[in-house]
Amino acid sequence: MPSDHTYEEIRKIAIAILTGKEKVKYDPSQFEHLRIGIAEIIQKRETSSTSRTENYGHARLSDHDDLLFQEIFWDLFRQGIITLGMDRSNNQFPWFRVSSYGEKFLLHNQDPYFFHDVSTYEAVIKQNIPDIDEVTLLYLKEAIQAFMSGCLLSSSVMLGVAAEHSFEKLLEIISRNSRYEPVFKSVHKERSILPKLNKFKMILDQHIGEFTPEIREDLDTNFSGIIAIIRNFRNESGHPSGKIISREQCYILLQLFIPYCKKIYQMNRLFAQS
Repeated sequence: MPSDHTYEEIRKIAIAILTGKEKVKYDPSQFEHLRIGIAEIIQKRETSSTSRTENYGHARLSDHDDLLFQEIFWDLFRQGIITLGMDRSNNQFPWFRVSSYGEKFLLHNQDPYFFHDVSTYEAVIKQNIPDIDEVTLLYLKEAIQAFMSGCLLSSSVMLGVAAEHSFEKLLEIISRNSRYEPVFKSVHKERSILPKLNKFKMILDQHIGEFTPEIREDLDTNFSGIIAIIRNFRNESGHPSGKIISREQCYILLQLFIPYCKKIYQMNRLFAQS
């Protein structure tokens, strides 16, 4: 009797088939063919090498896995990774193909911060930043929910708010640090977020030798560069400039936020202790 698997396990197999990393009997261009292919890979992986057969015609998913497969298929469609129709002659369901966006997404899907819905994004965030502030997390969940719904401008705005909130929390911690409060005092005199960020980074660079290797590592990449990108898109999205952010750009920003926020919380812990 077929065994049950998790959403993630089945989705990873589906992605492996769609990217050609796993070879299956039928071309994954029809709904049923992908279902059979997933069952085939599961059977191949879970059958011992001594009893393995090349005939996977009878491979099937458990009832539990079959329902998950249906969810995953339509999630991939809703996320824009696959689109219905294979060609002009077979242009409707059950035929499907990987979309142009999906090709880019799957090609670069080696990022350690991979996510596919609100819950997995939250899980990745909490895994990397266990002590993340609940308000920051609230904005992040709004950002990912907007992204999944296709509201890309709203997603980038919420992501910018989350970035600003995490930075402001860092400044609060520094203001309670008797050693570093005078050093960063001039940051608070700036009226808007971008001058504050620039001033903070300038002062941070002047005192970089006082900080741990953990703080110094990839600081430019994970702090100044990332927040500049996020802030740039938040400005473009939050004002009537008419500029449009692409789905790929928004997805990348959601990924970039994680190492940026991780760096912020490394500094939080440093300034809270010193």
